[in-house]
Amino acid sequence: MHNRPTHFEIQASDTNRAVKFYTDVFGWEIAKWENPGMEYWMVMTAPKGSTDPGINGGLLKRPGGEPVDMAAVNAFVCTVQVDNYDDIHAKIMAAGGTVALPKMAFAGMAWQGYYKDTEGNIFGLHQTDTNAK
Repeated sequence: MHNRPTHFEIQASDTNRAVKFYTDVFGWEIAKWENPGMEYWMVMTAPKGSTDPGINGGLLKRPGGEPVDMAAVNAFVCTVQVDNYDDIHAKIMAAGGTVALPKMAFAGMAWQGYYKDTEGNIFGLHQTDTNAK
């Protein structure tokens, strides 16, 4: 056992809106899991059998109130590695997301930024680029 994350969960006030956001932005396959008494969606970030690095997750109805703006993050923040930061930024904006922390350079390594989805959840965006400065 390597003690690595193997699953993530996204909580949403409006699960259909959240499914649309992540499908529109990243093209993830999200399917409702039929389990009596529990609304839960399975999130596949790559096709079955993919050798790309990453994990799959779930999406569920938030049991409490929505996150408050400017509150400290109180959970793990997942970061999505992308091929083109600017293209995904545009998709996030078009799908109703907002910037939480603008794009910044990790000099000689990558571009990184943070966003809020339509449910107020924060996630990171990362594009490897040795020319970042």
